[in-house]
Amino acid sequence: MSEFTQKVYEVVKKIPRGCVASYGQVAFLAGNPRGARGVGFALHRNPEPGVIPCHRVVFKDGSLCDGFAFGGIDAQRALLEGEGVCFLPDGRVDLARCSWL
Repeated sequence: MSEFTQKVYEVVKKIPRGCVASYGQVAFLAGNPRGARGVGFALHRNPEPGVIPCHRVVFKDGSLCDGFAFGGIDAQRALLEGEGVCFLPDGRVDLARCSWL
């Protein structure tokens, strides 16, 4: 596992329940501001889905990833709603209310 991937997992573990962060924010905090795509690759290979809450990472506009690796977009939304994350009428996370940063 690369050092960047390890840092991604460490950052994602810090996202509080009921909050989300964008792929770009996670990349920045993991030390690679241009590594948003790498965050996606790392989360797709999440070795501990119950421990590393990858469902709390969304696109910068609050939309969910169609390719959510652990059950698809509906599963990601259900996990977030179960934590109290608010959604806008168009299906995006309400970042004004639920953004971690």
